Amino acid sequence: MRLSLWPQSLFGRLLAASVAAVLFAQAVALLLIAQEREHFMLQGSVREWTRRIADATLMLAPLDGAQRAQALTQLSETQALRPPHMLIHHPPGEPGGPRHELGRGFLRLPLLSDFEKALREQLRVALGPGYGIEIAPTADPTSTAVVLPVPFYEAHEFSLHPASAQRYDVTVRFTDGDAVTYRVLRMPGGAPLPRNLFLNLTLLVLLLVIVLYLAARNITRPLSDLAHAADSVGRDTHPAPQLAERGARELRDAARAFNTMQDRLRRYLDSRTRVLAAMSHDLKTPLTRLRLQVEALDNPPMQARIGRELDEMESMVREALSLFRGMDDGEPPTEIDVDELLAQIAEEFADMGAAVTVSGRALRPFTGKPQALKRCLTNLVANAVKFGTRAEIHIEDGADLIVRVRDHGPGIPEEELERVFEPFYRLESSRNRDSGGTGLGLSIARDIAQSHGGSLRLANAVGGGLEATLRLPRRR
Repeated sequence: MRLSLWPQSLFGRLLAASVAAVLFAQAVALLLIAQEREHFMLQGSVREWTRRIADATLMLAPLDGAQRAQALTQLSETQALRPPHMLIHHPPGEPGGPRHELGRGFLRLPLLSDFEKALREQLRVALGPGYGIEIAPTADPTSTAVVLPVPFYEAHEFSLHPASAQRYDVTVRFTDGDAVTYRVLRMPGGAPLPRNLFLNLTLLVLLLVIVLYLAARNITRPLSDLAHAADSVGRDTHPAPQLAERGARELRDAARAFNTMQDRLRRYLDSRTRVLAAMSHDLKTPLTRLRLQVEALDNPPMQARIGRELDEMESMVREALSLFRGMDDGEPPTEIDVDELLAQIAEEFADMGAAVTVSGRALRPFTGKPQALKRCLTNLVANAVKFGTRAEIHIEDGADLIVRVRDHGPGIPEEELERVFEPFYRLESSRNRDSGGTGLGLSIARDIAQSHGGSLRLANAVGGGLEATLRLPRRR
């Protein structure tokens, strides 16, 4: 059995699709927020580095070589030449001292921005076209360079994670050919995001999932009730309870239309059943009078011939009344041992001299109407014995309970396989009036199968004979 991760129910699909859409929207929103913060941090860092490099460069530009060297020496003695993590050092316990819990309030998404390109463009605008600018990751951290302090809004990140800083060497070449190298630092890892943002987004997703769950259930519950009510139509003639007209307008309209359809169908079936049952019942009186008159005849051959016709008519009336009573038998469903039921049927036919065999077995009891199901199976076995010399019954059990009844008779033409289920229809060849029957057995059997939510089909078996397949779904 192939398992699918995608839910099969409408409720599951609505909920899964809605949750997936919410999660995707939140992921996109988080990405956009991180991208915006990355852009803000990048622009802020680039502007700060550009300002400091431009100030230092413009201060050194008018100086000659000796003065420029002396100015660089003075810069080296300042705080700018200290290691980056020493530039923001505070004694422990003092305000502003490093606290490692500061880093716990932020998370970073791995967004990579083009820091070198942005810094180069800003420097060209700030310094003008007369200066050459080269920016590259620091190859040798011990080489001589003017180390610029980090911006204040990134200082705590550098103090907590100094080893993770990325170093860049910015070489600015003056118009006289001399050059100076500045060393800047940048924290890797993308835009810093507050942890509270993730907590807020998680709470938002949970809230949306709860709302979507309630909304999906509000939509699918009336549909489930409608499906159950529609499935119960035709199982019996007892009035099913009216569907509650609730939910959205379309769902209320569907429930109202179903209730109206059920009322019209019930009135039609009741009217048809009453009329046909009354006609069949009223026919018994003239048939009784005719039989009395036939018995008074002094012509034995004629008396026997008319008696056979009257017997057939009485059999048809009796079967018709049985059919109409079966449509409203009032028998409650119960647990049925199908193996025992078929063994009982086979024994009854064996007592009449018929050959009936049973193979296979049901895995568990079947919930249905015992007398109606026995009648259905008896009709199928009787047809097999009557027209195919013997009956072979095979049981298969799984998601559906399947009972196959096969005979070894002449079979039925393909174009007649469905017509034989019509009431009072009989074939003119092997299954004719001379072989007995009224043409109601298969019609009754199919009605009983459908009242159990199942189906009954006929097919010509390979090797000859006819096979009737009764399929009864297991209740889920």
